[in-house]
Amino acid sequence: MPSLFASYLRVYEPLTAFDRDRQIFWRRYAREGRALGPVEGPVRQRTAVLEALGAGWTRLPDLPDEAYVMEWADTLLVCPWNLRLRVAEAALNARDGVPSVLADAFVPPVLAGQAKAIVEDWRSGAKVLEHGVPRVHEQIATWGVPLRWFVFVDLDEREINLADGKRTLRYRTEISKARRRAHRAVSVLRKSLGDAPITEAVEEGTRWLEEFHPRSIVELDYGGLTGLLDAEALSEDDSPGLVAAGLSALSRGDADAATEAYEKLVARWRAVQLLERCN
Repeated sequence: MPSLFASYLRVYEPLTAFDRDRQIFWRRYAREGRALGPVEGPVRQRTAVLEALGAGWTRLPDLPDEAYVMEWADTLLVCPWNLRLRVAEAALNARDGVPSVLADAFVPPVLAGQAKAIVEDWRSGAKVLEHGVPRVHEQIATWGVPLRWFVFVDLDEREINLADGKRTLRYRTEISKARRRAHRAVSVLRKSLGDAPITEAVEEGTRWLEEFHPRSIVELDYGGLTGLLDAEALSEDDSPGLVAAGLSALSRGDADAATEAYEKLVARWRAVQLLERCN
C-alpha cells in the first residue's frame, strides 16, 4: 500500500509521562524492536485500521498498542498511535453532513454509539492528563503542511535525506523551544491581527503543546509529501524561515515584508494542495 500524501506533527514523551504499567509495556516494546519508523509507520497504521474494519463490521475493532520510538539524549521517548481512538473519531466524522440513510449504512447507530463512548471515555477517563485534556500524540494533515505547524520549529532543526526509497524531511526540537516560539507567535499575532483565524489556529496548537511532558520532543514530518516534491524543492524548502520572517516583520510593524513572506509561503503550499485535484 502506498504512503499517504500527508504530513505529521508528533510529540514523543519520555516514559516518566506514563503510568507504571505503560512504562513497562513501552520499555519492553522498544527492547523487542517492535516499533516502526515514521517512514513505514503511516502505511502500517492505515493497513491495521482497514483490516480491522473489514467489509461487514459489527463492532469497533480492538487494535494493538503501537507507537513510534525515539532516543534523544540517552532517553527513550514514545509517540503512541492511539489507533482505537482514531477509528472511533473517524466513524463519528463519517456520519457528519451525510443523509441518515447513508450514514446508518456505513456506520450503523450501534457502532456510532460505541464510537461516541470511546471518545468520551478518552476525554474523561484514565487516559487523560490530570486537568482532563486528552493526549493525542500525532496530528495528521493531507496534501500539505498547516502553516501554523512551522511556528513550532526552526530552519536549523531540519533533518533531510534524499536517498531513493528513504526520502525524508523533518524537523525535531525540544518541546520547551516549541512552546516558547508558539507563545511568542501568539503574542505577535494577537497584537497585530487580533482574533484572526491564524491567531486562533496557533493558539489551539499552543494549548495542545502544553498537554505534554516538559522533556518531550516535537517532530514535524513531511511524510508522504516528499513524494510530491523533487530533491531540489526539498533541499531549498525554507518554510519555517518564512514563517519566522513574517512574524518578525509583524512585530516591527513592517506589513509589506510580512505580506511578502506570507504570500510566498501560501503560494508554495497551494501548488502542493492543487495536486490533489489531479490525483
